[in-house]
Amino acid sequence: MRLKKYTDYALRVLIYTGTKKEEKASIKEISDTFFISTEHIRKVVHQLSVNGYIKTTRGRNGGITLARQAEEINIGSVIRLMENEFYMLECFDGEHNQCVITSSCHLRHVVGKAMQAFFQVLEDYTLDDLIVNKEELRVLLVTD
Repeated sequence: MRLKKYTDYALRVLIYTGTKKEEKASIKEISDTFFISTEHIRKVVHQLSVNGYIKTTRGRNGGITLARQAEEINIGSVIRLMENEFYMLECFDGEHNQCVITSSCHLRHVVGKAMQAFFQVLEDYTLDDLIVNKEELRVLLVTD
C-alpha cells in the first residue's frame, strides 16, 4: 500500500506547522526544509486550509498556523481527505472496473477489510501523537 506524495506532503506540512511554538510557518520555509517545490506545498496548504486544518494569513506578517489544536487533528481523517480516490484494486473503482471476476471474487472483501483495519489504526492517532517530540523535530527542521 502506498499513499500519494500529496498526502505525504500534507502530513509534513501539519507536522512542521505543529512544531512551531507561537511562530507562523511559510510555504517557502516548508518547501526549503523538505526539498519540495513551493507550488506543491501551496496546493497542499490550500486544501488543508479550505478543510479547516490550518489557517493562512497573507501579507507582511502572514504565514501558516494550525487552525485547531494538534490533539484535534485526526491523522486518519487527514489521510482520507487527501486520498480522495484510494483504490487498492480495480474492483473498488465502480466507474472504471473492467475485471471480469468481480461478481464472484472474494479478494475485494479481503482487501476491503484490510483497508478498514489500516484506517482504523490511523484514526487512533492525532497530530499531537506525531509531534510529541517537538524539540527533537525542531532541531531537524531548521534550515539555514
